[in-house]
Amino acid sequence: MASPLPVFPSALVAGCRRAEPAAQEALYRHFAPRVLGVCLRYARSRAQADDWLQETFLRVFQRLEQFRGDGPFDAWVRRVAVTTCLDHYRADAHRWPRTADLDAAATLTTDDADALADLAQQDLLRLIAGLPDGYRLVLNLYCLEGFSHREIGERLGIDERTSSSQLFKARRLLAERVRRAESVYSDDFFS
Repeated sequence: MASPLPVFPSALVAGCRRAEPAAQEALYRHFAPRVLGVCLRYARSRAQADDWLQETFLRVFQRLEQFRGDGPFDAWVRRVAVTTCLDHYRADAHRWPRTADLDAAATLTTDDADALADLAQQDLLRLIAGLPDGYRLVLNLYCLEGFSHREIGERLGIDERTSSSQLFKARRLLAERVRRAESVYSDDFFS
C-alpha cells in the first residue's frame, strides 16, 4: 500500500515534476481554493473564474521547470494565476476605455472608506465582481496585488493616468454601491 503524499509543497512540486498523478492532484487540492479566490476577483462570473482556475493549473503543471525555488512556491502559483487573468483581459483589450479622466483623480472620502469597512466580506466581493471589467481589474491590481499605476499601465498596455482614473472611478462606484446596499439592508431591518 502506498504511503499518503505529504502536503508540504516542495515534495508535491518534486512529484509533479515527475508527472505523478497523485502529486498533481494533491498540489491542485492544496492550492485550488487560493487560486480560485484570485480568479474570482478578476472574473465576471463564477464560471469564468472556474475556467481560469483550470487554465492556471495547466500553466503551473506545464511550466513547473520554470520555478527555480528562489521564492515561495505559493507566490509563484499566485503570479501564474494573475498572469492568466491578465492574459484574458489583454485578449479583450478593445473593450477597455483608453482615455484618462484627470479631473477625477481624487480619493475616497472618510465616509466612503467607513462604508466599505462595515460591509461583510462576501457582500464586498460580490459588489467588486459587479464592477465594469476595467475598473475591477485596476482595483484588484492596485489594492490587492500592490502594483503601481506605472506597473498596471505596462501590464495592461494603458496609460498610467488611465489606470489612476479607472481606480478612482472604481472606488467611487464601489462606494456608491456600498451606500445603496447599506440603505437597502437598513430599510429591510427597520421595516
